[in-house]
Parts: sequence; C-alpha cells; structure tokens
Amino acid sequence: MNDRERFHATMSYQPVDRPIFMMPWMGFPGTAERWRAEGMPDDGLTAWPTDVWQWHGAWFFPYPPFEREIIEEDDRHVLYINHEGILMREMKDNPMSTMPQFVRFPVETVEDFRAFARMRLVPDVAPRIGGDWIGTLKQLRAQPGALFVIADRWGGFFGPLRNLMGVENLCMAFYTDPALIEEMMDTIADYTIAMIGQILDHIEIDCFGLWEDMAYNAGPLIGPDLARKYMLPRYKRVIEYVKGRGVPWVCLDSDGQIDSLIPVFMDAGIDLLYPFEVAAGMDVKEVRRKYGKSLRMYGGLDKRPLTQGPQAIDREIARVMPLIEEGGYIPNIDHSLPPDISYDNFCYYMEKMADVLAVRWGG
Repeated sequence: MNDRERFHATMSYQPVDRPIFMMPWMGFPGTAERWRAEGMPDDGLTAWPTDVWQWHGAWFFPYPPFEREIIEEDDRHVLYINHEGILMREMKDNPMSTMPQFVRFPVETVEDFRAFARMRLVPDVAPRIGGDWIGTLKQLRAQPGALFVIADRWGGFFGPLRNLMGVENLCMAFYTDPALIEEMMDTIADYTIAMIGQILDHIEIDCFGLWEDMAYNAGPLIGPDLARKYMLPRYKRVIEYVKGRGVPWVCLDSDGQIDSLIPVFMDAGIDLLYPFEVAAGMDVKEVRRKYGKSLRMYGGLDKRPLTQGPQAIDREIARVMPLIEEGGYIPNIDHSLPPDISYDNFCYYMEKMADVLAVRWGG
C-alpha cells in the first residue's frame, strides 16, 4: 500500500497496512536552530520514514503580491507593507518566532475591496504556478503521494476577510456593514471556484483544503449563528463544486477552540478537520464521541508533553490510540513544535510513533 492509497483507506475507514505516520509541523526557526546545536544532522527532518503528502498552498494568494515597502525602522523593529498589503511592525530579531503588530489593513471601504479584487484576485492559475504550469501540475499528479491543493490563507470566509480588514474591523462589520461582508464572501467564493476549476481541468487531486483561523483559546471570534448565516452558504457552494468535479475529500485548517463551529463545518461538507489544539481545549476523543465518524481528524496530539520527556510522551500517544485503531484519524502534533522541545525528545517521539504505528525502517 503506497502513501496515497493509505490516505484514502484511512479516510474511508478501510483496512490499512499501517496507520499514517506524519512529520510534525515545523513553524519556528528557533526550534531547528536549537536542534542543530544539540546535534541534529543535516537530514534530521527528512530521514524519518514518514508518509509523504504533496501539499501545495501558495497558488491562491493575491497576485501580483504587494511589493515590500519599508515605512520606518530602528535598531529593533521594522514597519513595512507585506506581500498581502498589510502594514505591520515586526521585530528584526527572529521575526518568524514573534507576533507582529498589525497597524493597518488594505480594506476599509467597499471601494478599497473592489480595487483589491480587480487587481489581485483575478482567477488565473498560470502566473501563480509559472512556466509550463500544466506540465507542472501533471508532474505533481504523477508522484505517488496524496496530492493536496490548499487555498491556505485565501480559501475561506472569515480568514481571508480578516487578512483584508483585521479582526476588530471584520467582527464589527458583520453588524455595521453586512452588505460588504456578503460582497467579500461572494467574491472569495467565485475566485476559489474559478481557481480550483482551472486546476481540475488538467489533473485529479486527492483533497482540497480551506483555511479558517477564526478562534482563540476560549472560543471562536464569531458565533455559530453568524457563521451559519454568512459563511455556510458560500462554503456549500465551493464544496459542492469541488466534489462535483470529482474531488473526494475537503479539509479545513482551523486553530483554537472551534467546537461550537464544528456542526457548521460539517453541514458545509467538510470531511477532515485539523489541527485540534489541546491547549485550547480541543480533545479528538471527545470530538469523535460527539460528532461520530463522518468527521475525520488530523492532529490532536498535545505538543507540550514533548517538553517533558518520554513518560509524558508515552501517555499522550496512548491517549489517542483508540482513535488510531478506529480509523478516520491521522495522528500528529497539534501545531508547530516550539523551541522549548529538545532534539532528544523530538527523536523519542518520532521513534515511539514509528514503533506504535508499525512503520518499517529502510527498504
């Protein structure tokens, strides 16, 4: 059974040769820096016999991107316009491991949004992939792993609007300017359908992914009633389109405490949800109990035991073993590994998971 076959069998609750074994998400440069200082070899993140998914998530970003423009800077900070048109202040020292200050967003009025969409949300895949883009797609499809096309930060109906307006302005606009909310959502839906349609004209994909970072550690930034009123109809339109084109699975990346939104996502047709952050109270065992097997899950292993050592890691893996055995669940750490995790503990986790999942080493 190859990695692609194993993915589809897991999603369908069919027998597999072994469960899926994934590399944890690596988002903090400081983590890899620490591990190299602790002896990690050059191939330390690629030598593990993990399943390989092809994961392509950059094609849906606004194009052309904004040129980086530095507005002001001092010894510690830089204020600049980023590739999405957001004016942000960032620390010069290790900016990927700190949160920036968002100063201003590109959309404040309906005219701002229409200008942004006319210039940067033109649904044309060719320049985004570049070169012989159809040949590139066909080469990707010829690879043995499952092929995911992820709309990432611009595929969804809260997250992309947050990129355009900022959290506070967006949340207020649901009450003060619902017509703008609906126009932005309809435009994003049209754009998403046109973009993925061009890709599906040339290849089949295994999963299409959307993105909704719309919650913090105690709950979502808007409630399920607003999500159901505004987001659900657009989700249905996009998901019905991609599934009508033969895409078997649709996944959604949504961080934080999202339990109250899960019924909305399921009604929209989402098949696979991730990452289930344990520190935000997301428990994959409880989610399975409440929502059943129609929702598949990816992630849900608490990253914090990896700071503590082997016994804590063993307990955390044992906690999710019933789901691993049941199927429809892909175990992985619940978000990026921070730099307070040692390389020894990371290696122990990977070795333990390989053992638990019966992964064969070598040929």
